[in-house]
Amino acid sequence: MRKVIEYFPENVCSRKMTITVEDGKVVSLEVVGGCNGNLQGIAKLVEGMEVSEAIKRLEGIKCRGSRTGLTSCPDQLSKALKNS
Repeated sequence: MRKVIEYFPENVCSRKMTITVEDGKVVSLEVVGGCNGNLQGIAKLVEGMEVSEAIKRLEGIKCRGSRTGLTSCPDQLSKALKNS
């Protein structure tokens, strides 16, 4: 079954994530805002990945530099997948 998740990240540069999941795997990820090149790379890396594996790999990653905090775009993606 195909599921489309629309998620609005908090405390990061990206504004919206649209994640398509089918049969427990990430089919696609589109992100509005944020660091475009990095997020395109993350999208390509998680394509075809089991949701549980993506959560395991991305959960807890924090931003450094000007966006220091308790989260990051990868961490927010893990939250979106966990809450879906």
